[in-house]
Amino acid sequence: MSLKMVNSHDIAKKVFNKEKLFILDVRNRDEFNDWKIEGINFEHLNVPYFELLDGVEGIMNKIPSDKEILVVCAKEGSSQMIAEMLSEKGLDVTYLQGGMKAWSEHLEPIKIKDLKNGGAVYQFVRIGKGCLSYMIVSDGEAAIIDATRFADTYIDFAHSLGAKITNVFDTHLHADHISGGRAIAEKTNSLYWLPPKDASEVTFNYQPLEDGNEVKIGNTAINIHALYSPGHTIGSTSFVVDNQFLLTGDILFIDSIGRPDLAGLAQDWVGDLRESLYKRYKELSEDLLVLPAHFMIVEELNDDGSVYEKLGKLYEKNHGLNIESEEEFRKMVTENLPPQPNAYKEIRQTNMGKITPEDDKQREMEIGPNRCAVR
Repeated sequence: MSLKMVNSHDIAKKVFNKEKLFILDVRNRDEFNDWKIEGINFEHLNVPYFELLDGVEGIMNKIPSDKEILVVCAKEGSSQMIAEMLSEKGLDVTYLQGGMKAWSEHLEPIKIKDLKNGGAVYQFVRIGKGCLSYMIVSDGEAAIIDATRFADTYIDFAHSLGAKITNVFDTHLHADHISGGRAIAEKTNSLYWLPPKDASEVTFNYQPLEDGNEVKIGNTAINIHALYSPGHTIGSTSFVVDNQFLLTGDILFIDSIGRPDLAGLAQDWVGDLRESLYKRYKELSEDLLVLPAHFMIVEELNDDGSVYEKLGKLYEKNHGLNIESEEEFRKMVTENLPPQPNAYKEIRQTNMGKITPEDDKQREMEIGPNRCAVR
């Protein structure tokens, strides 16, 4: 039967379209249990590659003949070999180009909405990692917010829109992924903004992102005043863009809220987190579209793969926004923290400019799921 290779964009579309897919994952069990390709209608079978070296006969009764079959591994080679074995048994099989490494690094740009005075907001969905980043384009200028380390992807996309990147922002010092903000700023000669309370140890120059800042991107204003919103980090800062969008960084997600412990200060910062969510955000318009820096589960994706919801809706349905007792809130946050992100201390040091790992090391540091939320 036929054997073909598919890329991460193809699989991302299947996630967005809620298609059915049967995935044979041949990585080791601990790797699979930690992190896999998620889809609402995806089924999984995990059988380590080394258990199949003598043939696939032992798993044929576990693999459906009436569903599309995808074989995945860490980097591609093992999945191609197993896919060929299954193809020789008469199954239509595909394997994932670049394996889970490619899945972790894939960015899917999605237009969110037009701006009032021309231009648009685009969301970059890092589907395999749960990271969300943004490009605001107005009158030939572009701003990037919470970029991943794949700087050229953003630069090329802005170029395709005929826009020049003039400003790059990080809402906070990231601990789960390596920021591309500084690299983009250097490559495009644009300003790089970072909250100073998160930047006390950085080794490079930056523009201080503080209350009262208003940054113009073409015909659009990014307002930062009165939106200092600590809790995930001590410097976490939110943006209102075009009086339509609230970029919350890692403070507020669609189905959860930010974790306050990635600097080891959960007990100290949980009060800041509550104040940001229950007081500062409460003063904003409920019609603002919340654009977070991460998503946790595929159920948070809209039909087109985007991730956003009105602030008022989140106050209705997000459990983290509906805990009346401060004591109960503190207990819920501090007792429901997921495992720390992989290599988060090294990632923080990288984002401070203290270390500069090689590309392969950076890839290794980032492998794994999003772990920025309280579950």
